[in-house]
Amino acid sequence: MWRLAAHVLRGTKVHAVLQDRSVLTTATLLPCRRRGTARGAHSSDMSTAIQKVEAPDAEHLVRVHWADGSESRYPCVWLRDNCQCPDCFLSSAKARRLLFEDLDVDIVAKEVTLTDRKKISITWPDEHTSEYEAEWLKKRCFSEAARAEMQEDLFLPERQYWGSDLQLPEIPFEEIMYNDRSAYQWLCTLKKVGIVLLTGAAARQGELVKLGHRIGFLRLTFYGPTWQVQDKADANNVAYTTGKLCFHTDYPVLQHPPGVQFLHCIKQTAAGGDSEVVDGFHVSNKLKQQNPQAYQILSSTAVDYTDVGVDYCDFAVQCKQRIIDVDYRGQVVRINYNNATRDTVFDIPAEKVRPFYAALKEFDDLLNSREHKFTYKLKPGDIVTFDNWRVLHGRQSFQSGSEVTRHLEGAYADWDVVMSRLRLLRKRVLNRD
Repeated sequence: MWRLAAHVLRGTKVHAVLQDRSVLTTATLLPCRRRGTARGAHSSDMSTAIQKVEAPDAEHLVRVHWADGSESRYPCVWLRDNCQCPDCFLSSAKARRLLFEDLDVDIVAKEVTLTDRKKISITWPDEHTSEYEAEWLKKRCFSEAARAEMQEDLFLPERQYWGSDLQLPEIPFEEIMYNDRSAYQWLCTLKKVGIVLLTGAAARQGELVKLGHRIGFLRLTFYGPTWQVQDKADANNVAYTTGKLCFHTDYPVLQHPPGVQFLHCIKQTAAGGDSEVVDGFHVSNKLKQQNPQAYQILSSTAVDYTDVGVDYCDFAVQCKQRIIDVDYRGQVVRINYNNATRDTVFDIPAEKVRPFYAALKEFDDLLNSREHKFTYKLKPGDIVTFDNWRVLHGRQSFQSGSEVTRHLEGAYADWDVVMSRLRLLRKRVLNRD
């Protein structure tokens, strides 16, 4: 299937923008691809024919011996829990109807039969019968390699790290709006690289609403469904000034910060106002190598954030976040860093404050190093789309004037919405069942 993806997407060219936007090269936007897997893992070109099936009672398992020589073991309780018959599964909703209270966790198969090497049938002690297609079972093999491949298929975790050498992927706005293959490329690249520039949108408000409809819907926040970044009197956000914005992620003050951000350039100042981005995951990994203690402090210390004001409605938001958020495997999954909204309240012992500041300073220095940051300038009609959990962004200062000289419209989307659209587009583009 992934070779088909590469074939479908091969040949669609986009511009890769270097720091000097007058210098253009071409590069292919990245399709969603998976690494090769170990022998015995599920693969689209691997035979799913079953050689033999057995169910040793003492193991509470069903063993499937595949024609390719591999073996899969399926716990009986899992098989019964995932019966696909109409009584146990609502196919129109792809949801389980079987009540957990009716599930026997010690269940074993009474009888297992094999049909045409492509389907197994299990009769349970209560005479209920369940059938499972070979391909369905193969995808859900419990081996480590098969589980890893399925997770890659579902969540596309592969990342391409970058620094000042970033070649900013570009694709025309109209293409992603009306061409599913281009939209699929856009979202695949956004997931893998973390940033994509859409070009050629109309230089007026409202284009981000269209973009929201393309993926599903935008994220509503206290600043509205969209918001206008421009110099404002009595600004309720530092972005609404002409000053420099240091590297930050948006909205760490929310329990669940927006996953994706869109910034549409409607008007651009002649001097200043250049945009800057940095790969926070890449820099976090550098910090971990360079100073493991600093990394440990930033990945374990809960930092207080606050945001109080009036916009779409009045608000008083408070939250605690670790600046480097890691998952159970120790992998960086989100950066929560916004110096402007970091609270004066700091809920840690006094003796830990200075080590925290030292760790944060080292992280911030890495973010701002010439090696890691990439600078570019948006022009009217450009929409930069980026991963707000990974990519920190900033802005150089610009001169204020008697009228608005620089105007960006912004919006957010959640990764749940973006990934949903990506999966649907992949199914459509690759004709997957």
